[in-house]
Order: sequence, then C-alpha cells, then structure tokens
Amino acid sequence: MSNTPTKHADPHRVRNIILIAVGTAVIVVTYLYLAIGQPTEVAESSTSQASLIAIAGYVIGAVLLAAGSIHRLPTATIAMIPVAIALNIVVGQIVAVLGLPIYVDSIGTVLVSALAGPAAGVVTGILTNVIWGLTLSPIALPFAVVQVIIGVMAGYAARMGMFRRFYFAPIAGAVTGVVAAVISAPIAAFIFGGATGGGTGAIVGAFQAMGQSLLGATTLQGLLSDPLDKAITFTIVVLILAALPARFLQRFPFVRQYRVFGKAPVTPRSGE
Repeated sequence: MSNTPTKHADPHRVRNIILIAVGTAVIVVTYLYLAIGQPTEVAESSTSQASLIAIAGYVIGAVLLAAGSIHRLPTATIAMIPVAIALNIVVGQIVAVLGLPIYVDSIGTVLVSALAGPAAGVVTGILTNVIWGLTLSPIALPFAVVQVIIGVMAGYAARMGMFRRFYFAPIAGAVTGVVAAVISAPIAAFIFGGATGGGTGAIVGAFQAMGQSLLGATTLQGLLSDPLDKAITFTIVVLILAALPARFLQRFPFVRQYRVFGKAPVTPRSGE
C-alpha cells in the first residue's frame, strides 16, 4: 500500500461551485433583462418594478456568490469589504459631482480583487452599486454588472502577476476598461439615453453630432473614457499595495497561493 498522504477533498466543493454558477447566472440574466428590456423607469426611481427586479437580481446574485466563496475568505478580507464599498461610493460620488469624464468608482473593488481574488472582488463591486443605487444615485444600479467584470478581471490580473510591477497595472486596467465599455454601452444608451451624469454625457453628444447612433456614441465614449479610468484605478491600487507592509499582504491566502506580488510567502504567525 502507498504511504503517500492524500488531500482531503472539500466536502462542500460541489455545493460551492453550484452556488457560484447560479449566482453568476442570476447576474447575467439581470443584465440581459436591463440591456434587452430597456426599462427606462430605472433612471427615474429606485422603487419602480424594473428597479426592484434589478435590485433583487443583483442582490440574490451577490448573496449566492458570497455563499459559494465565503469559506475561502480570511477574516481580514471580510472586514475589508465594507471599507472598500465605502471607498468606491465616496470617490465615485465626488468625481460625479466634479463632472469629470472618468469614474474612479472601483478602487475598492480592484483592491479587494488583488488581495483576495475574483470572487471577493465581485461581491465588493456588485454590493457597491446596489447600495449606491439605493441610497444616492439610481443610475449606479444597472451598472452593477460592470463592477462584476472589473472584479473578475482584476482578480485574474493579480493571478497573472500584473500587480508585481508598477507598469503592468495600468495595462491590465486599460484592457479591463475596454471590456467594461462594451458591457456598459447598451445600459447607458437604452436606459439612460447616453446621459449618465458627470462629463461623459458631453462626449456622447459630441459623437452623436459626428453622425454616430446613440449606441455607437456611448460605445465610443466608453472606449475613450473606460480604459483611461481603469488604468488610473489600477495604478492607484498598485501604489496602495506597494505602501502596505509585506507581512500584511501575505496574510491573504490568495496572495500566497498565486504569489501575487512575486515574493516568497511569509508564514503568518500563529493565530493570524
């Protein structure tokens, strides 16, 4: 008989995979409902039928994703998620009030993704927009799916080592921005008529004046603004990470498993 030790399989692995898959499906279906159904009343009230459907879809999706991934999240991550959500909303609201043609509303999402992986980033991002949409700006709610994309891509960028060097991060951010622009364009065009606040509406209007359709104008605006926005966001995050102590960073299992920062793992002290 072999004396080779065997790993004990996670008895809940299948259940967790199912929860994550169903949560993802609910989020995708909610996005398709908004993009195809084009319920413009979402822009007018957070209590309309369409808004309640969007809220329910995104919240249920977020809860299922969290239930499927929570077992892998260290205490530090769970404590960090509310702070990251607040960071997203505060910075995003300030930028919107200033009327800048960028958003900078996903710093917390990218930060959590880099430290704890895609699932944690997705939960952070989607809850950001649901809370933001219910409290301060209904416009944020339909774009929750964009935060999902950002969380996934930032998490996988971290796995690929894109946060190991300062100059890699903005490249990953720009690529994320291109995908985010394509995903968000139908929402911006069909639900909000291209006017989503800030300085982006003027850019959409300029493209329409050049003969572009509404969808074409919002797509071009997104391809202009989003890569720059996400490059800035990823750069801010990599600067924050560079300022944090190595021992703190290595407390996150995701960081150690994928050597996110390219350093030899630091064994946490007992009880950490």
